[in-house]
Amino acid sequence: VKNFDPQLYMDRKEAKRTDRYTQLAMASAVQAMADAFPEGTGYTPEHTGVVIGSGIGGIHTFEEQLDVYKRLGPSKISAFFVPMFIGDIASGVVSMRFQAKGPNYAVQSACATSGHAIGDSYRMIQYGDADVMICGGSEASVSPMAMGGFTNMQALSERNDSPTTASRPFDATRDGFVLGEGSGILILEELEHAKRRGAKIYAELAGYGATGDAYHLTGQPDAHEGLQRAMKKAMADARMELADVQYINAHGTSTPLNDPNEIRGIKAVFGAHATALNVSSTKSATGHMLGAAGAVESIFTSLTITNGIIPPTINLQTADPECDLDCTANVPATRQVTGALSNSSGFGGHNVCIAIRRYQE
Repeated sequence: VKNFDPQLYMDRKEAKRTDRYTQLAMASAVQAMADAFPEGTGYTPEHTGVVIGSGIGGIHTFEEQLDVYKRLGPSKISAFFVPMFIGDIASGVVSMRFQAKGPNYAVQSACATSGHAIGDSYRMIQYGDADVMICGGSEASVSPMAMGGFTNMQALSERNDSPTTASRPFDATRDGFVLGEGSGILILEELEHAKRRGAKIYAELAGYGATGDAYHLTGQPDAHEGLQRAMKKAMADARMELADVQYINAHGTSTPLNDPNEIRGIKAVFGAHATALNVSSTKSATGHMLGAAGAVESIFTSLTITNGIIPPTINLQTADPECDLDCTANVPATRQVTGALSNSSGFGGHNVCIAIRRYQE
């Protein structure tokens, strides 16, 4: 995130005491709450919760304080090291900003993190534990240690001579993902609560599916069987038929193994209807934001329904024959979308699918 100024969203003192991932979360939360509650009123603190996750947490703080420890010893480590580093603190500071006194915790499931955060928040509203949930994820892991780790496990693209074209999901020449940073925050609200106050409703969060692979630390079973089950669960939860879905925001990481495997999984779930779908990976434009990816992509998916414009998979120049669905290559598609899915998966075998549909009175 170029030229990011945390002091647009928090004072200088708070900015000095928070890691970049928390600052990004606060920026997104401030914008989301301003959009949902422009007057700053309309929600009850005791019935408003926060679930914001991060795949890695405060890695910049960790690296900085590790250097302090090595150079100066443990007595010089910042007293704020622990609260700056831990992965739940974004939820904490956002809850304090908005006095949200309902459920408040973090989720951590690698690149499925913010998908789980959204799903958990959805369930809490269904169970009556909250009327409003501030939820999503934040990640700021473009750092030497993270880059080194992902590089050494051969996960990142090596297209260093052309970085803007390096993230190319579903392309035959893809060679890994591009690490990104950012944050996505959604405001979920119980329907009757939203209607009573005349809220602007972008879309309906209709279903949630979460599964585990129990297979491999970083790999996936053939045809992404776990993600297949997550998609089926989300659609069943939403009472959506196959034909009710027109768009899938794919996990689509631009890695050699993930992309065709996910396409095989989509085809296994949707059968003949798969050829009528638009699929795209917005990671082609944003890079892979790890724990923030699912939230940002759920926002893309919601806006696709709102605006009738499907975001493209950019840099898709030579289609991989194994990725043989309509992957919305390079230019947006205009289409009225009434039902859509957003897929996320993470190291450790975590799979999430969020089902979203057009809101109708």
